[in-house]
Amino acid sequence: MIGYIKGEAVDFGEGYVVVENNGIGYEIFVSNTTNVKIRNGSKFVCLYTYLNVREDGLFLYGFYSREEKNMFLKLIGISGVGPKAALGILSGIELNTLMTAIMSSDIKTLSKVKGIGKKTAERIILELREEINADSKELLESLPSSVEDFGTVDKDVADAISALRGLGFTQSEAFEAVKKAKPYAKTAEELVANALRNL
Repeated sequence: MIGYIKGEAVDFGEGYVVVENNGIGYEIFVSNTTNVKIRNGSKFVCLYTYLNVREDGLFLYGFYSREEKNMFLKLIGISGVGPKAALGILSGIELNTLMTAIMSSDIKTLSKVKGIGKKTAERIILELREEINADSKELLESLPSSVEDFGTVDKDVADAISALRGLGFTQSEAFEAVKKAKPYAKTAEELVANALRNL
C-alpha cells in the first residue's frame, strides 16, 4: 500500500491533482476540500493516500489530512458506498459538519449532499454514529484543559495555539492544526502559518 506521497503539485483538474515525485507524476483523485487547500497552499504537498485496486485499473485517492482519509475509509466500509461516492460526500460537505451530522443523526443535512439519498444517509448514521462518537470523545479527552498546559512543554506551540484562538478557532481546532504543522515549523510564526493551511 502507498501510505502517502510527498512532492510538487504540478497540475490540477476537477477532482484530481498530479503530484510529481522523483520524476513520476501521480494522478490522485481528491475531494474539493483537498483540491482547494492544495491550490491555496504550498506547491510542495504531502497527501495521505488510498490505493483502490480494480479489474479495470489502479486508482489513487489522496487526502490533505489523516482525519479526511480516516473518514473516507469509514465511508467505503459502508455497503453501497464506493470510493467515488465517498469522495463525493467529502466534496459536498465539510468534514466537521459531516461528523456533527452523523453524531446528531441529522438525516436532513446529510441528504442535501449530492449522491446521498435518505436511505444512504440513514445507513451512514446507523453504521458510523457510535464510532464517530467514540473517536470524538477520545480526542476531547486527549486535549489539554487549557492552552497554558502547553507552556511547560513547548512555548512555540502554546503561542501558536493562543494566536489561532485569537483568530476565532476553537481549542480543539487550533490544537489539531498546530500538532499537524509542528514537524514542518521551527518558530511560532511558522507554526501559525502552516497550521492555517490545515484549517
